[in-house]
Amino acid sequence: MKRPSSVILATVTALAAGGAATYFAGSAQAAAACAPAWSATAVYVGGNTASQNGHNYTAKWWTQNESPATNSTQWAVWTDNGICGSGPSPSPSSSPSSSPSPSSSPSTSQPPVTGQLPKHFLTGYWQNFDNGAAPLKLAAVPATYDLIAVAFADATSTPGAVTFNLDPGLATAVGGYTDAQFKADIATLHARGKKVVISVGGEKGTVAVNSAAAATAFADSVHTLIRNYGFDGVDIDLENGLNPTYMASALRSLRAKVGSSLIITMAPQTIDMQNPQSSYFKLALDIKDILTVVFTQYYNSGAMLGCDNNAAYGQGSVNFLTALACIPLQNGLRPDQIALGLPASTRAAGGGYVAPTVVNAALDCLAKGTNCGTFKPPATYPGIRGAMTWSINWDVTNGNAWANTVDPHLATLP
Repeated sequence: MKRPSSVILATVTALAAGGAATYFAGSAQAAAACAPAWSATAVYVGGNTASQNGHNYTAKWWTQNESPATNSTQWAVWTDNGICGSGPSPSPSSSPSSSPSPSSSPSTSQPPVTGQLPKHFLTGYWQNFDNGAAPLKLAAVPATYDLIAVAFADATSTPGAVTFNLDPGLATAVGGYTDAQFKADIATLHARGKKVVISVGGEKGTVAVNSAAAATAFADSVHTLIRNYGFDGVDIDLENGLNPTYMASALRSLRAKVGSSLIITMAPQTIDMQNPQSSYFKLALDIKDILTVVFTQYYNSGAMLGCDNNAAYGQGSVNFLTALACIPLQNGLRPDQIALGLPASTRAAGGGYVAPTVVNAALDCLAKGTNCGTFKPPATYPGIRGAMTWSINWDVTNGNAWANTVDPHLATLP
């Protein structure tokens, strides 16, 4: 960090006066005052400060119980601002500046470095096609959803590049829908405080980012969509494999173009998040510093091993959701980067549907250690981000039962 010009001038003056030794000896006493000492139980959000071991730190995003002094990985939560004060750090305050104490109501404008989404939020996919679920214009998405993923972008003839086209069948089903109306609907959702991302992939998606050229094409084309439509970010839902090296490169390039407001989400299949060495899991870890959230699809998977590796848990249960969500939580991703992805109804997926009350129980188990099944996670994760459903259209078809049950429950989480 560069010194302010006033400090530089003071340095020159002190040296010119022949007091170099005196100046440098006194500069230690001119260190910044120590911020309130870091507290393991306090919640910090981006911009909050704390001190530990005689250093000041600034939080980059939402965090709790992550020590600044030991957080030195490439995706560190804390920025070290250097030595502070001339003695021990002050006593911990009851809460960090501008952030809630652990016992207060959660802030609605928290993590991470990307986007302005609530601490706990609801995501839904909006279908840009007509498959028997209720066809909707984007502005007709219920207010229960905080983040809407538009499914899907289309591949082009250029490897890695994507574009977006409104589906003619959908346009007919909703009584006409133009590109201009779609853009206006995104603006309407923004006015309601919602975020909208463009999803890339899906079951039939053919987008592939397998080279440096493809990575550049992906970043450039998604950036164009963001500029043209007003999308807040991108969702990676590549169900036919991905190259973590080139996709990470593409997403970092996109982030450099858009800035810290970019929302990056991922929707891997259950099997994709079983092992940190698998391509999807590796991608999530490689971009942890810019990744907003991963909502794994906990359906269409059959039985899977949980983080205890003791048994295969059958899909469609609290045990399945908590034991599987525990894997990324125990292998490098932060709680605020994990959400539970479930189908909105039995018609939305081939298997793995659970009643929305079961989703709530799983969130309680992960966040508070309550309402668990026979499996209990090794820790609690109060920062667990929320839930996602495929899809908004199927939920509307089912009378909004999923969102109307899960959304209000999010407000009860720590």
